[in-house]
Amino acid sequence: MEIRKLLVANRGEIAVRIFTTCERLGIQSVAVAAPDDTGALHTRRAGETAEISTYLDPDEHVRAARESGADAIHPGYGFLAESPGFADAVAAAGLIWIGPPAGVIRAAGDKLEAKRIAAGTGVPVLPEGAATEVGFPLIVKAAGGGGGRGMRVVRAEEDLEEALAAARREAKAAFGDDRVFCERYAERPRHVEVQLLADAHGTVVHLGERDCSVQRRHQKVLEESPSPGVEPDVRAALGDAALAFARAVGYQGAGTAEFMLEDDGSFWFLELNARIQVEHPVTELVTGLDLVEEQLRIATSEPLGIQDAEPQGHAVEARLYAEDPRTFLPQAGRIEVLRLPEDIRVDAGVEEGDEVPVAYDPLIAKLIAHGATREEALDRLGAALRVTDVRGVTTNLPFLRWLVAHPEVRAGRATTAFLDDYPPLSRTPRVSGPWAGSFGRATNGPRPTLTVEATAQATEGLGGESVVKAPMPGVVLRVLAAEGDRVEPRQPLVLLEAMKMETPLVSPYAAVVRRILVSEGDRVAGGAVVVELEE
Repeated sequence: MEIRKLLVANRGEIAVRIFTTCERLGIQSVAVAAPDDTGALHTRRAGETAEISTYLDPDEHVRAARESGADAIHPGYGFLAESPGFADAVAAAGLIWIGPPAGVIRAAGDKLEAKRIAAGTGVPVLPEGAATEVGFPLIVKAAGGGGGRGMRVVRAEEDLEEALAAARREAKAAFGDDRVFCERYAERPRHVEVQLLADAHGTVVHLGERDCSVQRRHQKVLEESPSPGVEPDVRAALGDAALAFARAVGYQGAGTAEFMLEDDGSFWFLELNARIQVEHPVTELVTGLDLVEEQLRIATSEPLGIQDAEPQGHAVEARLYAEDPRTFLPQAGRIEVLRLPEDIRVDAGVEEGDEVPVAYDPLIAKLIAHGATREEALDRLGAALRVTDVRGVTTNLPFLRWLVAHPEVRAGRATTAFLDDYPPLSRTPRVSGPWAGSFGRATNGPRPTLTVEATAQATEGLGGESVVKAPMPGVVLRVLAAEGDRVEPRQPLVLLEAMKMETPLVSPYAAVVRRILVSEGDRVAGGAVVVELEE
């Protein structure tokens, strides 16, 4: 079995990343492009481009592969990468699927089934069940997917019904499966994941762990390998647990077992992501491996020629997004100037002059630095961020510079609550002695939780009338009011989706809806008027 021409059923930086490996291996490459995405960077980096109606239709990718003469399909990461139906369709078309078999995706991708399997192999899992059994705080999760979609933290019973409804909507839209479940919520753990590779001959290896604790909206923004919070005995236990689960589901391909880790070394299995991860470059830099190349070898039934890997040095990755550096609301627009560092690894999804579109993830590039020590890697990343320059669109670059220099991050103490304890771009007093590390939780008292949901949006007076504007570009999911309706303060009027999150646009006061300017499915720009109100 040989791959001569590969179609990547994805866009952005991951498609460009896969094409880089294809070029090195002498494999012809095919990009796909939706009608609103022709000319994007990934199409310029491929050998040829096939037009498709949408990125989310598996049949369109299979058709494009057949018509272009491709003999394999790589889904990248995201929705289709963990779709057993897509894997089945690729196999039924006689094409090589770069990923786990459909049956394995089903077993690993269903969080409830995955937790059952993990518990059966002795891998610790967080308690889940009815809210009355789990208790508060709890987290609502989508059973059929991940990536932060369909997740809601609930701290009080009165908030549960709304959280369940919102989680179901997101899960249905993202994964075609509205099943959700409640799980005990760990307040300040680390998020640690183990990179796995498994071939079709029963060999499974792990390549060490990554720490992905710094997150906003349950999505990662800074990743590193190895984790600064994992001692050798815990590292061995995490690796053993990941291997045990992978063997139990008969895993094949590249995958990531994700865990929550407490300060005392106890940990719980969360899920197995049956795909390559956004943060895979940090593992590549500390192991010297090309994980995409390993995926291709596994897909063509080659045996793994590697063993469990010990990290060499340290690597850290920052995700540069077109988004507000304080609120993380996504932005769109034309990149007029783009200067990226040349002395570290950069995986970019756009170039100078490109548009950051409304409809897709606003990731501009991933910046990944490697050093002999963690301090050296962070220093190199910090220096790289200082010379990075993006103009024409708002980015999180100031936030990333602040983050990499933050004393809690530098000390390796960040947890998943980091941005609750230290709001973006807040002052970072440097405290030494016995108070070191305490200033976020004790010295300064409780910090507000970062959220953009259920918040009043800015309005603009028009002489007794006001307008509600979209705070960022997005897609209208639902219109929740009608013209002529009397609405209460903070009553949701329109539900907007952008960058994998739902944002209710609410009435700032008691009013009458004068005019609704959008319909469900509309794409709106940041600052666009969506509703007119009158007092």
